[in-house]
Amino acid sequence: MNHRTGLDLLPVRRLVRTALRGALDRTRYVAVVRPEHAEGTVAAVYAQAERDFGVLAPPIALHAAAPDILAAAWALLRETLLVPAGVDRAAKEAVANAVSEANACPYCVEVHGAMVRGLTSREGRPGGAGGAAGPDGRIGRWVRGSGGGHPAGPPGTPEELPEYAGVAVTFHYLNRMVSVFLDDSPLPAATPAAARGTVMRLVTGAMRPRDPAGPPPGAALELLPAAPLPADLAWAAGNPSIGGAFARAAAVIEAGGARALPPDTRELVRARLAVADSTDPGPSRAWAEAAVRTLPAADRPAARLALLTGLAAYQVVPDDITAFRAAADPADDRALIELTAWAALTAARHAGRRLTCSATDEKTPRSP
Repeated sequence: MNHRTGLDLLPVRRLVRTALRGALDRTRYVAVVRPEHAEGTVAAVYAQAERDFGVLAPPIALHAAAPDILAAAWALLRETLLVPAGVDRAAKEAVANAVSEANACPYCVEVHGAMVRGLTSREGRPGGAGGAAGPDGRIGRWVRGSGGGHPAGPPGTPEELPEYAGVAVTFHYLNRMVSVFLDDSPLPAATPAAARGTVMRLVTGAMRPRDPAGPPPGAALELLPAAPLPADLAWAAGNPSIGGAFARAAAVIEAGGARALPPDTRELVRARLAVADSTDPGPSRAWAEAAVRTLPAADRPAARLALLTGLAAYQVVPDDITAFRAAADPADDRALIELTAWAALTAARHAGRRLTCSATDEKTPRSP
């Protein structure tokens, strides 16, 4: 029983878990492995997610066609947002919400905005996360300033940078994947407007680890092979579990990108993402068509989908997926996850470089 709410959390968790499993059926373009059919790495990730996050969140489950990339996405979310360290959960949720607002990801804004409101109201902190969470607070200024020029310095202390930047980069990645593969809301479209707030409070109330102390660091790292931390992710080195998650995730997602895209295409996408300033390119897709014009015709659908995922994921439409599948070999769900995950993480790593450039004297490469 939660004595603050008067709710028995076990039935609430079961109800929400059932509802979110139903949401897996609303994933676009790829078939999600159902929990009852999960095996191997997929089953291990699903079990950790329900234990440490409280629910199997669709933004994680959508990766299931590529089990190693599923493990990478989970490791990033778990080790940055969920593992307790120097930065409290409310401040981390404020970063997740601010990044999601900047990326115009309504699904993630609905979830993590509700988390911020719930956590800060329970902890008696008006305005959220110690006054830093709002658009005029330090977190909001830091995230908005990542678009170019001279960004605001990161919130917190230098020792806390891996946590703040880790959450920000993770959500730059997840926002893009969510925008491609999920609806604009975690709730069914038929949910009455008057009930949405109550339902979201139940959902976010269930998003808690089973252990009140929080999940221990590093458990997700066991799902992936060890790898060196790339230079552009050096800001994560001060936290072993966050650094390990980014090192391992970067390695498997880079390998997936190499399978999904030829070298010339990856270099073109990297170059475009390296100079992008994270501003909205606008409703026209002409920029994407112009960017791929120099590639062989057979490579253009994959390059266009990668660019859209990295720079304007909300512009991805079914025809982009159809064109990619028509030209790809193989054209299965794994290849689609590998391509989009590579593009999303490449864009997220560049966002991380911009967010941390004022906090380190190390020069990082312009492309991961």
